[in-house]
Amino acid sequence: MILRRAPRTSWRCFSNTARKRGIKDLESLADRILPKYHGSPGNDLVALQWPEPPRNILMVKKDGTPSVTESLIEYAKHIHSNYINVSLIFEPIVAAQLHTKFPFPIYSTTNHANFLQKVDMATTLGGDGTILHASSLFSAEVNVPPILSFSMGTLGFLGEWKFSEYKRAFREVYMSGAGAGSHLVQDDKHPHVLTSIDMGKGKGKGNGWESVRGKSMGPTRSSKVLLRNRLKVGVFDADGQRVIGDNTLESAEGDVHAMNEVVIHRGKEAHLAIIEVFVGGRFLTEAVADGMIISTPTGSTAYSLSSGGCIVHPLVSSLLMTPICPRSLSFRPLVLPSNTPITLRLSEKNRGRELEVSIDGRRRSRGVGVGMEVRVNGEELRKYDEWGGGVPSVMRGSKTGLDEDDGWVGGLNGLLKFNYPFGEE
Repeated sequence: MILRRAPRTSWRCFSNTARKRGIKDLESLADRILPKYHGSPGNDLVALQWPEPPRNILMVKKDGTPSVTESLIEYAKHIHSNYINVSLIFEPIVAAQLHTKFPFPIYSTTNHANFLQKVDMATTLGGDGTILHASSLFSAEVNVPPILSFSMGTLGFLGEWKFSEYKRAFREVYMSGAGAGSHLVQDDKHPHVLTSIDMGKGKGKGNGWESVRGKSMGPTRSSKVLLRNRLKVGVFDADGQRVIGDNTLESAEGDVHAMNEVVIHRGKEAHLAIIEVFVGGRFLTEAVADGMIISTPTGSTAYSLSSGGCIVHPLVSSLLMTPICPRSLSFRPLVLPSNTPITLRLSEKNRGRELEVSIDGRRRSRGVGVGMEVRVNGEELRKYDEWGGGVPSVMRGSKTGLDEDDGWVGGLNGLLKFNYPFGEE
């Protein structure tokens, strides 16, 4: 009797191992590379400089939009085909959905700490919410990776780049700082970076960028980055002890960082909240309102603006305190220095027993009860002779041709339609 072996392909459809083969554990990758940020002459933005090429790229997309998913697949294949030694990282749900679309392995993890240890830079495809989500993955981290964002969402005020520019955008970020102090600084007479084949013939020393074709950025053409201020938020009980919720990012041990705002709100309670407000350690007022918003300049165009707060340029180091539907018409939004500590304490007079706390739109698992405090402070950006902290947002570059143009004015016109005649869309 002759036994025939079943064709190998017949087993692949039913094998979990084969289906999961395209997803590798993020922990196997090398630890992250920390870039440096230097001040730019005549420009309030900072210049990005990699000490070596970034290797681990986190890709974050907007959910539930097929066109964004298709663009992400195209983008990922381009990076894999043109940049050797680059590993692409996805969140677990996205990795499970898309790994069969790629002829190469991708990386993911269920351990959030691995994102902090492994990701060199992040890139987002979506709207402002997608950028906030990417930032929230590093809410417990001081050094947030640079974020290259493509505007593909509903609002897109924070998204700098059009997706049609993804090849140029990624290359500029990847090559930023590549020419500093090396033979790879190119001029018009040398239009291409040395290839790896050239390097093998002894034409120069390799530094990691040799395989990339095209002009080097050079030390004077680094990508421009806007360091967006964040808030540091902590919740404490009546005895001054830190309150920790579950294992979510919003309830982590230690301070949690917010790119947009922290909100204390009455939630499902029927009565107005009574909140004691302290600024710089001194009692300011007893606010009776639906709640209170403490926001960054970036968050000034979000919930704070809808609640009557002013618009603040993201380069202005400040905090905004905006009441939500206050009972007293004399309570107006305040703008304070970013290093001013703010404390919000739930008053003993409060009729509801607990208020909700949300950080960048995500509700904390445990709210604040009577006598408990939410302590907020701004994150310090400057460290010694270099810049650090905040959320490094890669800027698209000047649309006006002026070096000092940070793109904010044009973005604000698009958001609020300042230049549109009344009645026109």
